[in-house]
Amino acid sequence: MNPETEFRDGLDTLASHYHDILSLLGEDPEREGLVKTPMRVAKAMQMLTRGYFQDPHKVLTDALFKEDYNQMVIVKDIDVFSLCEHHMLPFYGKAHVAYIPNGYITGLSKIARVVDIYSHRLQVQERLTQQIKECIQETLNPQGVMVVIEAKHMCMQMRGVEKQNSVTVTSDFGGVFDDLNTRQEFMNLIKSKSPI
Repeated sequence: MNPETEFRDGLDTLASHYHDILSLLGEDPEREGLVKTPMRVAKAMQMLTRGYFQDPHKVLTDALFKEDYNQMVIVKDIDVFSLCEHHMLPFYGKAHVAYIPNGYITGLSKIARVVDIYSHRLQVQERLTQQIKECIQETLNPQGVMVVIEAKHMCMQMRGVEKQNSVTVTSDFGGVFDDLNTRQEFMNLIKSKSPI
C-alpha cells in the first residue's frame, strides 16, 4: 500500500467519526480551517497503522540468502515512529537490531522494514521490542538476536507527568546474546559514533 495514494476500506466512516470528535471537542468542523481535517486525519491514521496489513516474516524471506557468515550483523539507528496504544499519542526514537546468522542472511533494509511494520501499529514499546526480536528469530533462525529501542513518549511529554527529557530504553535478546560478553559487544557497538 502506498500511503499517499491507496487507502483501506472504511476511510469515509473514519473521517465521519473525526468530524464528530471535532464537534465533541468544542470546535466547529465546518469552519474553513477544519473542513478537510476529518479526511486528512483519517488518511493519516490509516498510514500510521498500515503495519496491521503487512507481513514482516514475508519481508525477511523475500530477501533470504545462503551465506557462510557467523559474526554479528547490526543495523543501528533505525528511526522509529509509533503510536502509544494507551493515549494514541506518538512515541519516537531509534531501534538497534543485531543478529548472528546461522547459514542465512537477509537484506539489511529488510531489518528496518520489520521495525517499520511493527511500529506502524498501536503499540507499547516493550511489545514492539519483543515482536521485532521474535520475528527475526522465527524467520531467520539465527544463532541469536538482540533488539534495543530508545524512545521518547509524547504521552509523558505533553500530558501526565510532562517530563520532556525522559527516554525509555527497552531490550530483548535470545540465543547467543544470552551471554553477557556478546550483549556487551553489541551495546558497545551501538554506542560508538559511526565514521560515516
